[in-house]
Amino acid sequence: MMVVHGVGQEFRGPELMCQSVGPALRDGVRLSGGPALSAGDVACVFYGDVFFEPGSRTGDVPPWDEFDVETGFEAELLEAWWEYAASVDPAVAGPDEQGTRGAVGYALSRPLLIRRVRAALNALTGLPFFEKVSDRMLVFALKQVRRYMTEPSVRVAARERVAAAVGAETRVVVAHSLGSVVAYEALCANPRWPVTDFVTVGSPLGLRSVIFDRLDPAPVDGAGVWPAGVRRWTNIADPGDVVALAGVLADRFGDRVVDVPITNGARMHDLLRYLTAPSVGTAVARGLPEANDAGETGHRRD
Repeated sequence: MMVVHGVGQEFRGPELMCQSVGPALRDGVRLSGGPALSAGDVACVFYGDVFFEPGSRTGDVPPWDEFDVETGFEAELLEAWWEYAASVDPAVAGPDEQGTRGAVGYALSRPLLIRRVRAALNALTGLPFFEKVSDRMLVFALKQVRRYMTEPSVRVAARERVAAAVGAETRVVVAHSLGSVVAYEALCANPRWPVTDFVTVGSPLGLRSVIFDRLDPAPVDGAGVWPAGVRRWTNIADPGDVVALAGVLADRFGDRVVDVPITNGARMHDLLRYLTAPSVGTAVARGLPEANDAGETGHRRD
């Protein structure tokens, strides 16, 4: 099986990722009552470095703030996070309470857009969800998602990393956050892969306009394309996970998707908390050769 990471991992690598990701996923399988797995059973796809210019690594995240959020994709994604955060946390003042009504990506003048972005950053950076990240880190995340969705060279390079990690025995793909978009597109492009089980955690795939409507392959008549080689797709999300929004994908990709809500505590979007969840372990174990030999296991909710 393999794990595909989300944003903010550019200074790591596949081996370093697996030092934490591998044990977490093996724990999740054990906690679900599944088999004991070895370190060699889990591979980690790493694509964080595709966001760097070839041959370079920046020393730090630039001091980005509201003036650096671009009109269009970045502003729309920030607005979506803000709206959802306000819907699940009564302490967050929502967009309609800020006195700058209008479609953030389109209708506002630049000064009003900057003002609205500032309000969104103020609301989001203080949330436990974002672990009190700085403006620059939040804008950094926006830019990584935007680059993947709008820059073909980045998109192709990230998907190639997934392709390079798939082997003859790869049955399960677990993908987090933006990694679920990368993995989904790679699976759709390669229906002959041996992958039978797709497990998405904290996934933004259902976010219409910014993500869903820009997928490759594109949705057909409003419905997302099913990855042809995949037999089972389990989508797991904390309802408070701002990145995953509502955390439901069946209404976008069909009722074959099994949506499972869990609780990750204050760190709703944290990858390791997702991987140690018994619900994730159950979904992973279902795709292992042992489960397929003995018949499918039951499904457990946290």
